[in-house]
Amino acid sequence: MKRFLKLIITFILTIFGVLSYDQYIKGHAFLENFQLIENFNSSSPTLMYVSIFLLLAIISYLLISPFLVKLILNQLNTFEDKFDQMSFQEMVVSTVGIILGLIIANLVCIPLFKFGIVGALVVLLINIVLGYGGYKIAMRKNVEIKLFEECEQSSTAKPKILDTSVIIDGRILDILRTDFIEGKIIIPQFVLAELRHVADSSDSLKRNRGRRGLDILNEIQKQLKVPVEIIEKDYKNIAEVDSKILKLAEEMNATIVTNDFNLNKVADFKGVVVLNINELSNAVKPIVLPGEDMSVTVIKDGKEHEQGIGYLNDGTMIVVEGGRKAIGQTIDVLVTSVLQTAAGRMIFTKMK
Repeated sequence: MKRFLKLIITFILTIFGVLSYDQYIKGHAFLENFQLIENFNSSSPTLMYVSIFLLLAIISYLLISPFLVKLILNQLNTFEDKFDQMSFQEMVVSTVGIILGLIIANLVCIPLFKFGIVGALVVLLINIVLGYGGYKIAMRKNVEIKLFEECEQSSTAKPKILDTSVIIDGRILDILRTDFIEGKIIIPQFVLAELRHVADSSDSLKRNRGRRGLDILNEIQKQLKVPVEIIEKDYKNIAEVDSKILKLAEEMNATIVTNDFNLNKVADFKGVVVLNINELSNAVKPIVLPGEDMSVTVIKDGKEHEQGIGYLNDGTMIVVEGGRKAIGQTIDVLVTSVLQTAAGRMIFTKMK
C-alpha cells in the first residue's frame, strides 16, 4: 500500500512539474491554461524534458512522496478509528451530510472552472470546506435526533410480557386494576400453550392452577381497559418457555413481569428489565419496628419450644415466643425483631 501510494504521488507530482515547466517555457503565465491532454500532445520529447522528468521523479519519490504518504496513512487510520466508533445511523447521517455539502460546493463552483488550475484549486478548497461543513452539521442534527428518540422512548411505556407463573399467581389482575403498570400487555402464544397444557394435566392441583391462569387472562381482557396483545411469534429452536420469553423481550425491548426467581436472575444477567411481583409485594408490606405492639391470631405451633405461628393479611409470618398455649386465639404481642429474607419478611414477637 505504501509503495503504491508513493508511485502514484510521484507520478502526479512529476507530470504536474513537467507541464508547469512546459507552460513557463512557452511564455504563458505560470500555472495558467492548464490542459493535460493538449500539453502532452504539444510537448516534444527532448532530452531536456526527459532530464527534468527524471529529476522531478527522483525528488518526488525520495523527498516529497514519503512525507505525503505518511500524512495520508495517518489520516486514513484516524478516519478508520472514528468510523469504527460510529453506529450505523451515524455513518449514514454523516455520509448524507458530506454528499449534500459536495453537491452544493460543485453547484456554486461551476463558474470557477474556466480559470484553469487556479480555479481548480479554489474548487477543491471549497469542496473540502463545504463537505466538512456538511459532515459537522449532519452530526449535530444526529445528536438532536438521538435526544428526540430518547425522550420519545422515555415518554412511551415499554410493553409488558407476562410469564406463566405470574398469570397463575393471579395478583397481576389486582395490580393492573390499580393502573400502576403502564403500557401494552403482551401474552406470547407459547405462554398460552403452556397454560393450556397445565390446565389439561392429570394432576388436579396443576389442572386447577392452569384453569385459574386462563380465568385470570379472560378477566384481564374483558374487565380492564389495559390493551392486551397476543403474539403469535414462536422460536422452534428454543425448547424452554423462559428462554423464549427472554428472546422475545430482547427483540421487542419489553419488560418481563414474573414472580419466578430463576427467570428474574437470568433476565438481570442478560440486561432485560424485570418486574417481580414478589419483590413488589415485599416492598409494599407495612414496616414494623421492634418495640411496636400488634395483634395476631396464633394458628399453629412453631418449630422451637413453646413457639406459636400466625400470619398477617399479606402473608407475613409472625413468630410468637410462648404463643403455643394461645393457639386459636387473637392476642396482643410486642415486636422484638424483624428478619428480611429472600422468601419474604418474618416478624419475631413475644406475648405481652
